[in-house]
Amino acid sequence: MENLFLEVQSAYNFDQTVQKLTETILSAGWKVTHVHDLQETMRKNQFEVLPVKVMELCKPAYSVKLLQGDAERLYSSMMPCRISVYDKSDGNTYVSLMNSGLVAASIGGVVEHVMTDAFNESQIFIQSIQ
Repeated sequence: MENLFLEVQSAYNFDQTVQKLTETILSAGWKVTHVHDLQETMRKNQFEVLPVKVMELCKPAYSVKLLQGDAERLYSSMMPCRISVYDKSDGNTYVSLMNSGLVAASIGGVVEHVMTDAFNESQIFIQSIQ
């Protein structure tokens, strides 16, 4: 049975992992539309957590397929794709992402094709930090 979320330990430290992923994502023709620094957000609210950054990714050629048709726009809440980079108390850095292909398989059609392709490419990004 496939997992809904995947987690991979990085071969790099936190900052190197974020940098390596960013470079790989951009070189593959994707965009990093935003990076949420959740550690900083928590700090601003007087909480301390280990480093966590959530990277929002977009490949316009995929996105348009979900945004141009009325039937597919419903699934825009799953956009953009996200990859999370975080440290754990064991001192290692990890990367996680949702298996959007698995989710989209239950939807079918254009959504399944687009989200499966996006997930497959995201797995290539993850390989860059192993």
